Amino acid sequence: MDRPVNDSPETSDLNELMLRRRQELEELKKLGINPYPHEFPRDSFSADVKASFAEDAPQRDVAIAGRIMSLRRMGKASFCHIQDSQGRIQVYLKRDDLGQIYDAFRLLDIGDIIGVQGFVFKTRTGEISVHAKSFVLLAKSIRPLPIPKEKKDDEGNTVVYDPFSDKELRYRQRYVDLVVNHQVRDVFVKRARIISAIRKILDERGCLEVETPVLQPQYGGAFARPFVTHHNALDLDLYLRIADELYLKRLIVGGFDGVYEISKDFRNEGMDRNHNPEFTMLEVYVAYRDYRWMMSLVEDLVSSVAREVNGSTRVVVGGNEIDFAPPWKRMTMYEAIEEFTGRRLRGLNEDQLRAVAREINLEVNPGDGPGRIIDELFSERVEPHLVQPTFITDYPLEMSPLAKRHRSEPGLVERFEAICNGQEICNAFSELNDPLDQRARFEEQMRARARGEEEIQPLDEDFLRALEYGMPPTAGLGIGIDRLTMLLTGRESIRDVVFFPQMKPEH
Repeated sequence: MDRPVNDSPETSDLNELMLRRRQELEELKKLGINPYPHEFPRDSFSADVKASFAEDAPQRDVAIAGRIMSLRRMGKASFCHIQDSQGRIQVYLKRDDLGQIYDAFRLLDIGDIIGVQGFVFKTRTGEISVHAKSFVLLAKSIRPLPIPKEKKDDEGNTVVYDPFSDKELRYRQRYVDLVVNHQVRDVFVKRARIISAIRKILDERGCLEVETPVLQPQYGGAFARPFVTHHNALDLDLYLRIADELYLKRLIVGGFDGVYEISKDFRNEGMDRNHNPEFTMLEVYVAYRDYRWMMSLVEDLVSSVAREVNGSTRVVVGGNEIDFAPPWKRMTMYEAIEEFTGRRLRGLNEDQLRAVAREINLEVNPGDGPGRIIDELFSERVEPHLVQPTFITDYPLEMSPLAKRHRSEPGLVERFEAICNGQEICNAFSELNDPLDQRARFEEQMRARARGEEEIQPLDEDFLRALEYGMPPTAGLGIGIDRLTMLLTGRESIRDVVFFPQMKPEH
Protein backbone atom coordinates (compact mmCIF):
# COMPACT_ATOMS: atom_id res chain seq x y z
CA MET A 1 0.00 0.00 0.00
CA ASP A 2 1.20 3.51 -0.78
CA ARG A 3 2.07 5.32 2.45
CA PRO A 4 3.39 8.90 2.75
CA VAL A 5 6.68 8.91 4.59
CA ASN A 6 9.77 11.07 4.55
CA ASP A 7 11.91 10.97 1.44
CA SER A 8 15.05 9.09 2.49
CA PRO A 9 17.33 6.48 0.90
CA GLU A 10 15.30 3.77 2.64
CA THR A 11 12.01 4.81 1.01
CA SER A 12 12.89 3.61 -2.49
CA ASP A 13 9.37 2.29 -3.15
CA LEU A 14 7.88 5.67 -2.43
CA ASN A 15 10.53 7.40 -4.50
CA GLU A 16 9.68 5.15 -7.45
CA LEU A 17 5.96 5.87 -7.09
CA MET A 18 6.58 9.60 -6.89
CA LEU A 19 8.92 9.42 -9.89
CA ARG A 20 6.25 7.61 -11.89
CA ARG A 21 3.67 10.26 -10.99
CA ARG A 22 6.02 13.04 -12.02
CA GLN A 23 6.54 11.27 -15.35
CA GLU A 24 2.75 11.10 -15.77
CA LEU A 25 2.61 14.80 -14.99
CA GLU A 26 5.03 15.53 -17.84
CA GLU A 27 3.06 13.30 -20.24
CA LEU A 28 -0.13 15.17 -19.38
CA LYS A 29 1.56 18.47 -20.16
CA LYS A 30 2.76 17.07 -23.50
CA LEU A 31 -0.86 16.20 -24.32
CA GLY A 32 -1.72 19.86 -23.79
CA ILE A 33 -3.46 19.24 -20.46
CA ASN A 34 -2.95 21.78 -17.71
CA PRO A 35 -2.67 19.65 -14.53
CA TYR A 36 -3.44 22.62 -12.28
CA PRO A 37 -6.19 24.78 -13.86
CA HIS A 38 -7.69 27.80 -12.11
CA GLU A 39 -11.34 26.81 -11.57
CA PHE A 40 -14.18 24.39 -12.22
CA PRO A 41 -17.92 25.25 -12.33
CA ARG A 42 -19.06 22.73 -9.68
CA ASP A 43 -22.79 22.89 -8.95
CA SER A 44 -23.45 19.65 -7.03
CA PHE A 45 -22.14 17.50 -4.17
CA SER A 46 -22.08 13.73 -3.79
CA ALA A 47 -24.57 13.32 -0.94
CA ASP A 48 -27.04 15.79 -2.47
CA VAL A 49 -26.85 14.04 -5.85
CA LYS A 50 -27.63 10.66 -4.29
CA ALA A 51 -30.35 12.00 -1.99
CA SER A 52 -32.20 13.76 -4.80
CA PHE A 53 -32.06 10.90 -7.32
CA ALA A 54 -35.42 9.66 -8.56
CA GLU A 55 -35.72 6.81 -11.08
CA ASP A 56 -38.92 8.17 -12.61
CA ALA A 57 -37.49 11.68 -13.09
CA PRO A 58 -35.64 12.96 -16.17
CA GLN A 59 -31.88 12.54 -16.17
CA ARG A 60 -30.29 15.34 -14.16
CA ASP A 61 -27.15 17.08 -15.40
CA VAL A 62 -24.56 17.82 -12.71
CA ALA A 63 -21.03 19.17 -12.37
CA ILE A 64 -19.18 17.50 -9.50
CA ALA A 65 -15.58 17.60 -8.34
CA GLY A 66 -13.46 15.64 -5.90
CA ARG A 67 -10.48 13.43 -5.22
CA ILE A 68 -10.19 10.01 -6.90
CA MET A 69 -10.31 7.35 -4.17
CA SER A 70 -10.69 4.22 -6.32
CA LEU A 71 -10.02 3.32 -9.96
CA ARG A 72 -11.16 0.51 -12.27
CA ARG A 73 -9.91 0.76 -15.86
CA MET A 74 -11.58 -1.59 -18.34
CA GLY A 75 -10.39 -0.69 -21.84
CA LYS A 76 -13.11 1.37 -23.45
CA ALA A 77 -14.85 2.17 -20.16
CA SER A 78 -13.72 2.89 -16.61
CA PHE A 79 -15.15 3.52 -13.16
CA CYS A 80 -13.81 5.62 -10.33
CA HIS A 81 -15.08 6.92 -7.01
CA ILE A 82 -14.45 10.55 -6.19
CA GLN A 83 -14.66 12.05 -2.72
CA ASP A 84 -15.87 15.57 -1.96
CA SER A 85 -16.72 17.29 1.33
CA GLN A 86 -19.99 15.33 1.64
CA GLY A 87 -18.78 11.83 0.82
CA ARG A 88 -18.14 9.65 -2.24
CA ILE A 89 -19.91 8.99 -5.52
CA GLN A 90 -19.12 6.72 -8.45
CA VAL A 91 -18.27 8.10 -11.89
CA TYR A 92 -18.63 6.12 -15.13
CA LEU A 93 -16.33 7.13 -18.01
CA LYS A 94 -16.72 5.81 -21.57
CA ARG A 95 -14.34 6.33 -24.50
CA ASP A 96 -17.25 6.79 -26.96
CA ASP A 97 -18.49 9.78 -24.92
CA LEU A 98 -15.16 11.37 -24.10
CA GLY A 99 -13.09 10.86 -27.24
CA GLN A 100 -9.34 11.42 -27.08
CA ILE A 101 -9.46 12.92 -23.58
CA TYR A 102 -10.34 9.42 -22.36
CA ASP A 103 -6.75 8.38 -23.17
CA ALA A 104 -5.53 10.84 -20.56
CA PHE A 105 -7.43 8.87 -17.93
CA ARG A 106 -4.67 6.24 -17.95
CA LEU A 107 -2.33 8.90 -16.57
CA LEU A 108 -4.52 9.58 -13.53
CA ASP A 109 -4.00 8.07 -10.08
CA ILE A 110 -5.74 7.68 -6.76
CA GLY A 111 -5.44 11.05 -5.06
CA ASP A 112 -5.81 13.16 -8.21
CA ILE A 113 -8.58 15.74 -8.11
CA ILE A 114 -10.93 15.88 -11.11
CA GLY A 115 -14.05 17.70 -12.21
CA VAL A 116 -16.82 15.80 -14.01
CA GLN A 117 -19.82 17.04 -15.98
CA GLY A 118 -22.48 14.49 -16.85
CA PHE A 119 -25.84 13.04 -15.89
CA VAL A 120 -26.99 11.01 -12.90
CA PHE A 121 -28.08 7.39 -13.37
CA LYS A 122 -28.25 4.09 -11.50
CA THR A 123 -26.01 1.18 -12.52
CA ARG A 124 -27.18 -2.43 -12.93
CA THR A 125 -25.94 -3.10 -9.41
CA GLY A 126 -28.09 -0.29 -8.07
CA GLU A 127 -25.39 2.29 -7.37
CA ILE A 128 -26.28 5.92 -8.05
CA SER A 129 -23.49 7.27 -10.26
CA VAL A 130 -22.56 10.06 -12.66
CA HIS A 131 -22.12 9.23 -16.34
CA ALA A 132 -19.30 11.53 -17.45
CA LYS A 133 -19.82 13.55 -20.63
CA SER A 134 -16.57 15.41 -19.92
CA PHE A 135 -13.94 15.51 -17.25
CA VAL A 136 -10.98 17.71 -16.40
CA LEU A 137 -7.94 17.19 -14.22
CA LEU A 138 -7.92 19.84 -11.47
CA ALA A 139 -4.84 18.82 -9.47
CA LYS A 140 -2.33 16.04 -10.08
CA SER A 141 -1.24 14.31 -6.85
CA ILE A 142 2.49 13.56 -7.05
CA ARG A 143 2.62 11.88 -3.64
CA PRO A 144 0.60 8.65 -3.15
CA LEU A 145 -2.11 8.50 -0.49
CA PRO A 146 -2.13 5.74 2.16
CA ILE A 147 -5.43 4.25 0.97
CA PRO A 148 -6.55 1.32 3.16
CA LYS A 149 -7.71 -1.88 1.48
CA GLU A 150 -11.22 -3.22 2.05
CA LYS A 151 -12.45 -6.78 1.62
CA LYS A 152 -15.68 -8.64 2.33
CA ASP A 153 -15.39 -11.58 4.70
CA ASP A 154 -17.40 -14.82 4.41
CA GLU A 155 -20.32 -13.22 6.25
CA GLY A 156 -20.42 -10.16 4.02
CA ASN A 157 -18.84 -7.77 6.52
CA THR A 158 -16.37 -5.15 5.33
CA VAL A 159 -12.86 -5.73 6.71
CA VAL A 160 -10.29 -2.92 6.48
CA TYR A 161 -6.65 -3.84 5.98
CA ASP A 162 -3.65 -1.62 6.68
CA PRO A 163 -5.60 1.53 7.63
CA PHE A 164 -3.89 4.88 8.09
CA SER A 165 -4.07 4.60 11.88
CA ASP A 166 -0.64 5.57 13.19
CA LYS A 167 -1.63 8.38 15.57
CA GLU A 168 1.59 10.35 15.29
CA LEU A 169 1.40 10.32 11.49
CA ARG A 170 -2.28 11.23 11.61
CA TYR A 171 -1.70 14.22 13.91
CA ARG A 172 1.40 15.35 12.02
CA GLN A 173 -0.21 14.97 8.59
CA ARG A 174 -3.78 15.96 9.41
CA TYR A 175 -4.38 16.80 5.75
CA VAL A 176 -3.85 13.12 4.89
CA ASP A 177 -5.89 11.99 7.90
CA LEU A 178 -8.85 14.07 6.72
CA VAL A 179 -8.68 12.59 3.22
CA VAL A 180 -8.38 8.90 4.04
CA ASN A 181 -10.22 8.80 7.38
CA HIS A 182 -13.32 10.69 6.32
CA GLN A 183 -15.01 10.26 9.73
CA VAL A 184 -12.36 12.56 11.25
CA ARG A 185 -14.01 15.45 9.44
CA ASP A 186 -17.19 14.85 11.45
CA VAL A 187 -15.37 15.60 14.72
CA PHE A 188 -14.28 19.01 13.49
CA VAL A 189 -17.68 19.81 12.01
CA LYS A 190 -19.13 19.10 15.45
CA ARG A 191 -16.48 21.30 17.06
CA ALA A 192 -17.54 24.21 14.84
CA ARG A 193 -21.20 23.57 15.72
CA ILE A 194 -20.34 23.52 19.45
CA ILE A 195 -18.74 26.96 19.19
CA SER A 196 -21.63 28.32 17.10
CA ALA A 197 -24.17 27.01 19.62
CA ILE A 198 -22.27 28.60 22.53
CA ARG A 199 -22.19 31.95 20.74
CA LYS A 200 -25.91 31.79 20.02
CA ILE A 201 -26.81 31.04 23.65
CA LEU A 202 -24.61 33.79 25.08
CA ASP A 203 -25.73 36.33 22.48
CA GLU A 204 -29.36 35.57 23.31
CA ARG A 205 -28.59 36.20 26.99
CA GLY A 206 -27.31 39.68 26.18
CA CYS A 207 -23.57 39.04 26.40
CA LEU A 208 -21.25 40.85 24.00
CA GLU A 209 -18.47 38.96 22.23
CA VAL A 210 -15.22 40.91 22.55
CA GLU A 211 -11.51 40.58 21.80
CA THR A 212 -8.63 41.14 24.20
CA PRO A 213 -4.85 41.19 23.62
CA VAL A 214 -2.94 38.01 22.85
CA LEU A 215 0.38 39.78 23.45
CA GLN A 216 0.41 41.15 26.98
CA PRO A 217 2.99 43.14 28.94
CA GLN A 218 1.81 41.33 32.10
CA TYR A 219 0.29 37.84 32.12
CA GLY A 220 -2.29 36.68 34.64
CA GLY A 221 -5.64 35.04 35.30
CA ALA A 222 -4.32 31.52 35.95
CA PHE A 223 -1.54 29.46 37.51
CA ALA A 224 0.70 28.73 34.51
CA ARG A 225 4.07 29.46 32.94
CA PRO A 226 3.79 31.81 29.96
CA PHE A 227 5.49 31.84 26.57
CA VAL A 228 7.75 34.86 26.21
CA THR A 229 8.44 36.83 23.03
CA HIS A 230 10.15 40.14 22.28
CA HIS A 231 8.81 43.26 20.61
CA ASN A 232 11.70 44.79 18.67
CA ALA A 233 10.28 48.29 18.16
CA LEU A 234 9.52 48.73 21.87
CA ASP A 235 12.52 46.63 22.97
CA LEU A 236 10.12 44.94 25.36
CA ASP A 237 9.43 41.36 26.39
CA LEU A 238 5.78 40.39 25.97
CA TYR A 239 3.84 37.30 27.01
CA LEU A 240 1.35 35.18 25.10
CA ARG A 241 -1.78 35.26 27.25
CA ILE A 242 -2.44 32.39 29.63
CA ALA A 243 -6.02 33.60 30.25
CA ASP A 244 -8.36 36.46 29.29
CA GLU A 245 -9.73 37.07 32.78
CA LEU A 246 -8.08 40.30 33.87
CA TYR A 247 -8.81 42.11 30.60
CA LEU A 248 -12.43 40.96 30.50
CA LYS A 249 -12.99 42.16 34.06
CA ARG A 250 -11.58 45.54 33.05
CA LEU A 251 -14.49 45.70 30.58
CA ILE A 252 -16.98 45.00 33.37
CA VAL A 253 -15.38 47.92 35.24
CA GLY A 254 -15.91 49.95 32.06
CA GLY A 255 -19.67 49.38 32.19
CA PHE A 256 -20.47 46.32 30.11
CA ASP A 257 -23.04 44.06 31.77
CA GLY A 258 -21.86 40.83 30.15
CA VAL A 259 -18.87 40.01 27.95
CA TYR A 260 -17.37 36.82 26.57
CA GLU A 261 -14.44 35.77 24.44
CA ILE A 262 -13.64 32.51 22.65
CA SER A 263 -9.90 32.72 22.37
CA LYS A 264 -6.59 30.98 21.91
CA ASP A 265 -4.60 30.83 25.14
CA PHE A 266 -1.04 29.59 25.59
CA ARG A 267 0.61 27.86 28.54
CA ASN A 268 4.22 26.74 28.59
CA GLU A 269 3.56 23.40 30.22
CA GLY A 270 3.68 19.66 29.58
CA MET A 271 1.62 17.84 26.97
CA ASP A 272 -0.66 14.89 27.60
CA ARG A 273 -4.07 13.65 26.51
CA ASN A 274 -5.75 16.62 28.25
CA HIS A 275 -3.19 19.38 27.59
CA ASN A 276 -1.88 21.13 24.49
CA PRO A 277 0.26 24.27 24.93
CA GLU A 278 -2.10 26.16 22.59
CA PHE A 279 -5.77 25.69 23.45
CA THR A 280 -9.18 27.33 23.06
CA MET A 281 -11.05 28.85 26.00
CA LEU A 282 -14.43 30.43 26.50
CA GLU A 283 -14.47 33.06 29.24
CA VAL A 284 -17.70 34.80 30.31
CA TYR A 285 -18.21 37.61 32.85
CA VAL A 286 -21.68 38.84 33.88
CA ALA A 287 -22.23 41.78 36.22
CA TYR A 288 -24.56 41.61 39.24
CA ARG A 289 -24.48 37.78 39.31
CA ASP A 290 -22.70 35.23 41.52
CA TYR A 291 -21.31 31.70 41.23
CA ARG A 292 -24.65 30.05 42.06
CA TRP A 293 -26.26 31.78 39.08
CA MET A 294 -23.27 30.75 36.96
CA MET A 295 -23.75 27.08 37.88
CA SER A 296 -27.24 27.22 36.41
CA LEU A 297 -25.88 28.86 33.26
CA VAL A 298 -23.27 26.10 32.86
CA GLU A 299 -25.87 23.34 33.22
CA ASP A 300 -28.12 25.02 30.66
CA LEU A 301 -25.28 25.89 28.27
CA VAL A 302 -23.64 22.46 28.17
CA SER A 303 -26.87 20.45 28.04
CA SER A 304 -28.24 22.72 25.28
CA VAL A 305 -25.05 22.42 23.24
CA ALA A 306 -25.11 18.62 23.66
CA ARG A 307 -28.66 18.47 22.31
CA GLU A 308 -27.80 20.80 19.44
CA VAL A 309 -24.75 18.78 18.37
CA ASN A 310 -25.76 15.20 19.24
CA GLY A 311 -29.54 15.37 19.51
CA SER A 312 -29.31 14.16 23.12
CA THR A 313 -27.80 15.11 26.48
CA ARG A 314 -26.23 11.64 26.64
CA VAL A 315 -22.85 10.70 25.16
CA VAL A 316 -20.56 7.67 25.49
CA VAL A 317 -16.89 8.37 26.28
CA GLY A 318 -14.41 5.58 26.95
CA GLY A 319 -17.17 3.11 27.74
CA ASN A 320 -18.95 5.50 30.14
CA GLU A 321 -22.37 6.91 29.32
CA ILE A 322 -22.43 10.51 30.51
CA ASP A 323 -25.63 12.51 30.87
CA PHE A 324 -25.41 16.30 30.84
CA ALA A 325 -29.09 16.83 31.69
CA PRO A 326 -29.56 19.15 34.72
CA PRO A 327 -29.36 19.13 37.64
CA TRP A 328 -25.71 18.12 38.13
CA LYS A 329 -24.43 16.73 41.41
CA ARG A 330 -22.87 19.32 43.77
CA MET A 331 -20.19 18.71 46.42
CA THR A 332 -17.81 21.01 48.25
CA MET A 333 -14.12 20.35 47.69
CA TYR A 334 -13.59 19.20 51.28
CA GLU A 335 -16.63 16.88 51.06
CA ALA A 336 -15.29 15.32 47.85
CA ILE A 337 -11.81 14.78 49.31
CA GLU A 338 -13.25 13.17 52.44
CA GLU A 339 -15.55 10.90 50.40
CA PHE A 340 -12.76 9.53 48.20
CA THR A 341 -9.79 9.56 50.61
CA GLY A 342 -11.37 9.31 54.04
CA ARG A 343 -9.31 12.36 55.16
CA ARG A 344 -10.75 15.54 56.67
CA LEU A 345 -8.57 18.43 55.55
CA ARG A 346 -10.53 21.45 56.78
CA GLY A 347 -8.39 23.46 59.21
CA LEU A 348 -5.11 21.57 58.65
CA ASN A 349 -1.89 23.57 58.37
CA GLU A 350 0.85 23.01 55.79
CA ASP A 351 2.77 20.44 57.85
CA GLN A 352 -0.40 18.46 58.53
CA LEU A 353 -1.34 18.54 54.85
CA ARG A 354 2.12 17.23 53.94
CA ALA A 355 1.64 14.42 56.43
CA VAL A 356 -1.66 13.45 54.79
CA ALA A 357 0.05 13.47 51.37
CA ARG A 358 2.72 11.09 52.68
CA GLU A 359 0.06 8.80 54.17
CA ILE A 360 -1.64 8.37 50.80
CA ASN A 361 1.67 8.16 48.87
CA LEU A 362 1.22 11.47 47.06
CA GLU A 363 4.40 13.35 46.14
CA VAL A 364 4.32 17.14 46.51
CA ASN A 365 7.04 19.66 45.74
CA PRO A 366 9.03 21.21 48.60
CA GLY A 367 7.95 24.74 47.59
CA ASP A 368 4.23 23.94 47.43
CA GLY A 369 2.04 25.82 49.89
CA PRO A 370 -1.23 24.56 51.42
CA GLY A 371 -3.34 25.51 48.40
CA ARG A 372 -1.08 23.68 45.96
CA ILE A 373 -0.99 20.56 48.17
CA ILE A 374 -4.79 20.44 48.38
CA ASP A 375 -5.02 20.97 44.63
CA GLU A 376 -2.62 18.08 43.94
CA LEU A 377 -4.47 15.83 46.37
CA PHE A 378 -7.81 16.60 44.73
CA SER A 379 -6.45 16.17 41.18
CA GLU A 380 -4.78 12.84 41.88
CA ARG A 381 -7.17 11.18 44.33
CA VAL A 382 -10.61 12.63 43.59
CA GLU A 383 -10.91 13.88 39.99
CA PRO A 384 -10.47 10.45 38.32
CA HIS A 385 -13.56 9.17 40.18
CA LEU A 386 -15.89 11.92 38.96
CA VAL A 387 -17.43 10.55 35.76
CA GLN A 388 -20.88 12.19 35.66
CA PRO A 389 -20.92 16.01 35.53
CA THR A 390 -20.27 17.24 39.07
CA PHE A 391 -19.87 20.74 40.51
CA ILE A 392 -17.06 20.91 43.07
CA THR A 393 -17.65 24.07 45.10
CA ASP A 394 -16.22 26.25 47.89
CA TYR A 395 -12.45 26.07 47.50
CA PRO A 396 -9.82 27.04 50.08
CA LEU A 397 -8.86 30.71 49.94
CA GLU A 398 -5.20 29.87 49.18
CA MET A 399 -6.16 28.19 45.89
CA SER A 400 -8.16 31.06 44.44
CA PRO A 401 -6.55 34.52 44.54
CA LEU A 402 -9.15 36.03 42.16
CA ALA A 403 -12.32 34.68 43.81
CA LYS A 404 -14.56 36.41 46.33
CA ARG A 405 -14.51 35.23 49.95
CA HIS A 406 -17.38 32.90 50.84
CA ARG A 407 -20.31 34.78 52.34
CA SER A 408 -20.79 32.26 55.18
CA GLU A 409 -17.74 29.93 55.34
CA PRO A 410 -14.54 31.57 56.65
CA GLY A 411 -11.36 30.50 54.85
CA LEU A 412 -13.22 29.53 51.66
CA VAL A 413 -14.08 31.29 48.42
CA GLU A 414 -17.11 31.16 46.16
CA ARG A 415 -15.71 29.07 43.37
CA PHE A 416 -16.71 25.95 41.48
CA GLU A 417 -15.24 23.64 38.90
CA ALA A 418 -17.28 21.24 36.78
CA ILE A 419 -15.60 17.83 36.60
CA CYS A 420 -16.70 15.23 34.05
CA ASN A 421 -15.11 11.97 32.94
CA GLY A 422 -12.26 12.60 35.36
CA GLN A 423 -11.25 16.02 34.06
CA GLU A 424 -12.07 19.66 34.65
CA ILE A 425 -14.20 21.26 31.95
CA CYS A 426 -14.87 24.63 33.58
CA ASN A 427 -13.84 26.94 36.40
CA ALA A 428 -15.94 29.80 37.81
CA PHE A 429 -16.02 32.37 40.63
CA SER A 430 -18.00 34.99 42.33
CA GLU A 431 -15.32 37.44 41.26
CA LEU A 432 -13.29 39.33 43.83
CA ASN A 433 -14.05 43.04 43.44
CA ASP A 434 -12.53 44.41 46.68
CA PRO A 435 -9.33 46.13 45.46
CA LEU A 436 -7.66 46.07 48.90
CA ASP A 437 -8.35 42.37 49.40
CA GLN A 438 -7.17 41.70 45.86
CA ARG A 439 -3.90 43.53 46.50
CA ALA A 440 -3.33 41.56 49.69
CA ARG A 441 -3.97 38.30 47.82
CA PHE A 442 -1.54 39.26 45.07
CA GLU A 443 1.10 40.13 47.66
CA GLU A 444 0.64 36.76 49.35
CA GLN A 445 1.02 35.14 45.94
CA MET A 446 4.30 37.00 45.48
CA ARG A 447 5.57 35.50 48.74
CA ALA A 448 4.58 32.04 47.50
CA ARG A 449 6.39 32.75 44.23
CA ALA A 450 9.51 33.67 46.20
CA ARG A 451 9.28 30.30 47.98
CA GLY A 452 9.51 28.51 44.65
CA GLU A 453 5.95 28.22 43.26
CA GLU A 454 6.93 29.14 39.69
CA GLU A 455 3.43 29.15 38.17
CA ILE A 456 2.15 31.95 40.41
CA GLN A 457 0.92 34.94 38.42
CA PRO A 458 2.68 38.25 39.08
CA LEU A 459 1.03 41.27 40.69
CA ASP A 460 -0.81 43.38 38.09
CA GLU A 461 -0.88 47.05 39.12
CA ASP A 462 -3.07 48.18 36.22
CA PHE A 463 -5.71 45.57 37.04
CA LEU A 464 -5.68 46.73 40.67
CA ARG A 465 -6.09 50.31 39.48
CA ALA A 466 -9.14 49.23 37.45
CA LEU A 467 -10.68 47.58 40.53
CA GLU A 468 -10.08 50.76 42.53
CA TYR A 469 -12.49 52.57 40.20
CA GLY A 470 -15.13 50.01 41.23
CA MET A 471 -16.34 46.74 39.70
CA PRO A 472 -19.90 45.56 40.41
CA PRO A 473 -20.57 42.08 41.82
CA THR A 474 -19.66 39.75 38.96
CA ALA A 475 -19.80 36.07 38.08
CA GLY A 476 -16.98 34.73 35.89
CA LEU A 477 -16.58 31.48 33.99
CA GLY A 478 -13.97 29.68 31.90
CA ILE A 479 -14.78 26.59 29.80
CA GLY A 480 -12.16 24.60 27.91
CA ILE A 481 -13.56 24.27 24.38
CA ASP A 482 -11.15 21.46 23.50
CA ARG A 483 -12.14 19.36 26.51
CA LEU A 484 -15.84 20.03 25.97
CA THR A 485 -15.42 18.91 22.36
CA MET A 486 -13.65 15.74 23.54
CA LEU A 487 -16.65 14.89 25.70
CA LEU A 488 -19.32 15.68 23.13
CA THR A 489 -17.57 13.73 20.36
CA GLY A 490 -16.49 10.79 22.52
CA ARG A 491 -12.75 11.42 22.02
CA GLU A 492 -10.19 10.62 24.72
CA SER A 493 -7.28 12.81 23.58
CA ILE A 494 -7.13 16.55 23.00
CA ARG A 495 -5.09 15.83 19.87
CA ASP A 496 -8.17 14.25 18.31
CA VAL A 497 -10.10 17.54 18.48
CA VAL A 498 -7.32 19.99 17.50
CA PHE A 499 -6.59 20.15 13.78
CA PHE A 500 -2.86 20.67 14.22
CA PRO A 501 -1.71 19.70 17.75
CA GLN A 502 1.78 20.59 18.89
CA MET A 503 4.27 17.81 18.05
CA LYS A 504 7.94 17.13 18.60
CA PRO A 505 10.07 18.05 15.57
CA GLU A 506 9.89 15.41 12.84
CA HIS A 507 13.69 15.17 12.64
